[in-house]
Amino acid sequence: MSERRDRFERAEAPGTSTAAVYVISVAAELAGVHPQTLRQYERRGLLAPDRTGGGSRRYSEADIAALRRIQELTDEGLNLTGVKRVLELEAQLAETQRQIAAMRTAASQAIEEAHRSYRRDLVPLSQSVTLYRKTRRRSGS
Repeated sequence: MSERRDRFERAEAPGTSTAAVYVISVAAELAGVHPQTLRQYERRGLLAPDRTGGGSRRYSEADIAALRRIQELTDEGLNLTGVKRVLELEAQLAETQRQIAAMRTAASQAIEEAHRSYRRDLVPLSQSVTLYRKTRRRSGS
């Protein structure tokens, strides 16, 4: 995986394959764009498809999902520079969310470990209630 792909990798829906199987014409059709548009996205650093030994581009389901996201953003009026920035920020957000989830898991495990370390042989004494009665002292004694 290239550095560009790592930078823009987003949390995809479960089951989204990263196996690069689609040629450029099929990927373009699935994404609803012209193949030349895919080449332009690659030149601009928005997409980094895998390459075969002969240099042909191969796209995965994750690439197709990214292409659809790029199309959504351009349809909303963003230029490609804006799209690139949004993708970078979405990747940062996804990474931050993964880190937070990992920290929550670690904190929960630490709390559980602390609870397991409590000494079970220390049992509170059962205390009975004793009423205090003030006894009167006899005067003159």
